[in-house]
Amino acid sequence: MPAMRELILGGARSGKSLLAERRAQESGLKVIYLATAQALDGEMARRVAHHRARRPAEWGCVEETLHLPQRLRELAAPDTCLLVDCLTLWLSNLLFAGQAASQAEAGEAIDCPLFREQTTALIDTLPQLPGHVILVSNEVGWGIVPMHPVSRLFADEQGRLNQRVAAVCDQVTLVAAGLPVTLKAPLASA
Repeated sequence: MPAMRELILGGARSGKSLLAERRAQESGLKVIYLATAQALDGEMARRVAHHRARRPAEWGCVEETLHLPQRLRELAAPDTCLLVDCLTLWLSNLLFAGQAASQAEAGEAIDCPLFREQTTALIDTLPQLPGHVILVSNEVGWGIVPMHPVSRLFADEQGRLNQRVAAVCDQVTLVAAGLPVTLKAPLASA
């Protein structure tokens, strides 16, 4: 099976994770779920538990909150489907682990090497990976421009990341109200 990179976008509770899980299951490959969430409060712990409970028991699960490109390189294999859920939480982790969020809060120019290095590494890594990689991300740019500087920074960077990831993926699907809409499909081989 040739390598495949797939991005699934949608809003909160749009059905994007369910679609990603279904596609991973249908791949027929060994599945490893890469979780980027940090259960820092009760509400997030409940979300993590909900996702965990609905995944098949035979799937592997690896947590990676910051160094996603490195972990993808370690785990990718021709017989494996890696499901990353989600790029949105990973991006948030990067912005708060570095100085980007505090710099935005202070009205300073953003200079965050961790953020820049990791997002660039992801874009460079994805085309090189064997197997099937499914990435889930939120589409956050359809609402109003946020009032708070950190929220504006996040919305801007999420939009930029989604564009960069979509450019290197073979397939891109938008999910709204549980319905998938294909934005980019793999090229048919001659």
